[in-house]
Amino acid sequence: MTDLTSYPVRLAGDIAGLLDTLNEHLIQATPREAARILVTVLDGEDGVLGRVTGLVATGSHVTKDLSTRGLLPPEIPLALGRAANELHDIGLDIDEHTGTMTALAAPPPAATMTVPKPAVSDRPAGQHR
Repeated sequence: MTDLTSYPVRLAGDIAGLLDTLNEHLIQATPREAARILVTVLDGEDGVLGRVTGLVATGSHVTKDLSTRGLLPPEIPLALGRAANELHDIGLDIDEHTGTMTALAAPPPAATMTVPKPAVSDRPAGQHR
């Protein structure tokens, strides 16, 4: 039997599953790796949080149109609008701490290692000059 679920609905389900997978990786991550994951996820514009905030705001606009046509109660777009605003505010609160997480996520500075020149006695025979 053919699955009649539309691509966008399947996509939403796939994204939800990927978030579960990412959560499992976060649980097992090293501190540096966890910070890198969180910095990426919590970015208020380009990260998962920012994109979800935008999606919820779009949902508010779409459902507002459906509400004005009498297909949905007006409480739905209002609730989605409030949720989008809350997510935006949460993103602003988190932005205050991204610098600290970014610092933890950064690889440690490369240790400057000087390679000592071989002493004359360390050179193969016949190459003493």
